[in-house]
Parts: sequence; C-alpha cells; structure tokens
Amino acid sequence: MDPDAFTASLFKWDPRTVLPPAAAPPRPPLLDYVVAPPAVAPTFHPARAAPRELGGLEELFQAYGIRYYTAAKIAELGFTVSTLVDMKDEELDDMMNSLSQIFRWDLLVGERYGIKAAVRAERRRVDDDDIKRRNHNNLLSTDTTTNALDALSQEGLSEEPVVQREKEAVGSGGGSTWEVVAAEERRKQQRRRRTRMKENEEVEEEDGEENDEGNNNGCERQREHPFIVTEPGEVARGKKNGLDYLFHLYEQCREFLMQVQAIAKDRGEKCPTKVTNQVFRYAKKAGASYINKPKMRHYVHCYALHCLDEEVSNELRRAFKERGENVGAWRQACYKPLVAIAARQGWDIDAIFNAHPRLSIWYVPTKLRQLCHAERNSAAASSSVSAHLPF
Repeated sequence: MDPDAFTASLFKWDPRTVLPPAAAPPRPPLLDYVVAPPAVAPTFHPARAAPRELGGLEELFQAYGIRYYTAAKIAELGFTVSTLVDMKDEELDDMMNSLSQIFRWDLLVGERYGIKAAVRAERRRVDDDDIKRRNHNNLLSTDTTTNALDALSQEGLSEEPVVQREKEAVGSGGGSTWEVVAAEERRKQQRRRRTRMKENEEVEEEDGEENDEGNNNGCERQREHPFIVTEPGEVARGKKNGLDYLFHLYEQCREFLMQVQAIAKDRGEKCPTKVTNQVFRYAKKAGASYINKPKMRHYVHCYALHCLDEEVSNELRRAFKERGENVGAWRQACYKPLVAIAARQGWDIDAIFNAHPRLSIWYVPTKLRQLCHAERNSAAASSSVSAHLPF
C-alpha cells in the first residue's frame, strides 16, 4: 500500500478540515440569573379584594384598630355589616371563635373589643337614622290623628307651620336669610312676652322649661299649654292642659322606659330600672319633646298621691277647683297626704315607692323625704316629752 495515499486519505476525512470549528456560545453573566427571575403570573388572593367586596366591613372596622386581613377573613365567612349589627354579643363571640378555629387566625385582644365597639356604634347610628326618618315622615304627613286624651282635655301642642319662614322670605322683597331669621326670633320673643303677661297668675308653673323644650328636627319650637286644676274626667277649656293629661305623661314615661330596657337587653347593655336621663333623651328622639326631666320630677309626688290614694287625690282636686286655686297651690298641698301615708307605714317613703309597681321606676323627691324626716323627728320629740310628764 502506498503510504502517501493513506496519509492523504486520513487528511481528507479529518473532520476538523471538513467543518470550521463552531464558536462556543458566550456565557451569560451571573447577574442575569440573579436579577431577572422567571416571570410568574400574579395569583389572586381573596383578602386583597376591593373594599366593596368586603361587604362594607373595612369602613366599619377602620377606626377601631381591626386589621385588614381580619376583616377579610370575616367577609370570607359570609358576614356583612347588616348581619353583624343584628347579632347579639354572644353571637359575636361565637363568630370570633369560629374565625380563630377555621382559619387558625389569632385575634388580638383589642380586635375582639374593637369588633364589638364598632358594631355598637353602627347600631346607634342606624337607630338615630331610623328615628330621624320617622320624625321626618310624621312632619310631612298631613293626617293628624287626634289623641283620646287630647280630645278629652285639649292638651295638644301648639305648633307653627314650618313653611312660614319661607313664605316671609319670599314676600319680604328679596331680604337676606339672616334678616328673616332675626325677624322671626324677635317675633317669637314678643309672643312669649305677651303670653307671660296674660298668664301672670300661673307663675308657679314651669312654663319656661316647657317653652324652651324644642324638637330635634330644626322646626318651629313646640310650646305646651299650661296646666290647670281639673276634676277627674273634666275637659280643660281653652289652651290649657288638665291633670288627667299630666298623669298620662307619667304613664308614657313608663312605656318609654320599657322600650329603652328592651333595646338595652337586645344590645347586651345594662338596663335602667328607673326613669333616668337616658329615658328622657329617648323620648325626645321619639318626638315626645313635651316630656322633660324638670317637669316630670316637679310633679312626681302628685302622681304618687294619685297612685297610692286616688280618692284623696280626687277630693283634693275637687276642693282646689271649687276655690279656684292654681296648680302651684295644689302641688304644694299634695305633700301633706303623702307624709300621712308615710307615718302609717313607719316613715319609710322609699319602701312605699319601691313597693308600688308604677312608682318603683321614679326617684323619691328630696323635699318629700325631708318632710317625712322632719315630721318623724317632731313626732319622736313630742312622744318623748309626753313620756316624761308627771301624772
């Protein structure tokens, strides 16, 4: 064999001579693998939903330190603001325990109290809106239902039309609103001045506190007619209120107290057992602005005599009506029979009030307690003197 041919064939089939050597691809820098991670589609998390998908829970809990994810977990359980408002405190505790057990979510101590506080605040806001809406509807309604007691003794409230100010503003020739309001205030003061001059003989009544009691809708103030001494079942003539209407106000206070107790029980709050400022505020919100604390405390001993001994109360009313006495003198005369009743029952006027179902919700007047104490001391002193007299 020819060695040159063999060498040529080896050279001919040398792969290095057939194809040029491929250049090795350049190695990418190390930072490319560190800085640019693989693109991953963002995943949707239910807790990052829009606030409107939380059923309003975010706005409800925002001011009470509740974490956003806590509100999201509550929303995932299916609770809304309306559901939470209608739940009791025990049910709220069950909801929070379920939240901790199902999601393994640790609620902070402040969050537990914050949830209850937010729900209570929302309840108060809903109740206030409901009362305002009902009062607004009552003012707009043209049908006025006459109360049976009002028909009996004409004890309604004198009320100026709300649109009177607008009519005067239109007819005043383009005057400013402030001028119209100032003129209206001056006219109201003049009317009050004339009323006080005409009813000078009834100064002892609480006209001032009744006149200053306004409704909560920004309308014309309501002024209740003054009381006069009337016999049982007598119709009060003119713009006056009879004593039957006065005693009916105490029955209304009892009904308002029962409503306040029911609301407090539903909310899990402390229930008042007596007529307190909370009851008077509720009555004012309900539209009964003629029920106020000074007036009801002023005549509570008269109502006590009416409840404890109705016959004596009726006789006293007839006697003062025949003599033409005013309601202030009748009010002062109601103390003496009550002191006599306390003397027959061991001078314990507080026990007498608490034993009666209609008087137990009222505080004993301070003056009545002082009169009973003074009479008891006087009786004890007279008995001790008579015991030391020689026979």
